[in-house]
Amino acid sequence: MPEYQRYAIYYTPPAGALADFGARWLGWDMAGGKAMAHPLLDGLPEPLDEITQTPRRYGFHATMKPPFRLSEGALAALQDGFASLCQNQPPVALEGITLARLGRFLALVPCGASPALTHLAAACVRDLDAFRAPMSEEELERRRTARLSPEEEANLIRWGYPYVMEGFRWHMTLTGKLPKAQVLELEKVLHPHIAPLLEGSFFIDALSLVGEDAEGRFHLIDRQPLTG
Repeated sequence: MPEYQRYAIYYTPPAGALADFGARWLGWDMAGGKAMAHPLLDGLPEPLDEITQTPRRYGFHATMKPPFRLSEGALAALQDGFASLCQNQPPVALEGITLARLGRFLALVPCGASPALTHLAAACVRDLDAFRAPMSEEELERRRTARLSPEEEANLIRWGYPYVMEGFRWHMTLTGKLPKAQVLELEKVLHPHIAPLLEGSFFIDALSLVGEDAEGRFHLIDRQPLTG
């Protein structure tokens, strides 16, 4: 297996209609490590290639432990730690997920609060943190340009990312930042295509270890069921 420049823990949907739609929508298939042709949709405010440029390289996912540089020689230990984490954490059942506007972008978000999901994300951040290389001053300063709150600054120092633990919000990003009028317009176009794929309960029953290649594209390394 190649070594990647950064690693992360994601939720990625199992093979099926939702995963296929997400890969084609973003134009990148993490599991296959290949570019995908976008679907042809009428009424888009901008070309889909431009709308999805920012999230494309990350693939269709929800972040559980944000991307991090690996400590020297820790790849095998990370893989073992990831497998152990999944063996000790139970699946999470959500009421469902839905398309939503998050400021200036669109994403899929849970229907209702889920303490179990927050707990799972916290375990991913905490239990695998020993394999993360310390952040450089350059990385810290880049994160601080977002004007972090005291809690977010504390998370950045302790866990290498501001929006974890109490700041965690599960979401599957579908667009980059857009003008607000375009977000509303795009939501109307996308909703009838994606809504049928989101019906019923939603189960997070596996996690994915992913890696970022030299071009900044993320690839699926391993997907493990949650069996705790």
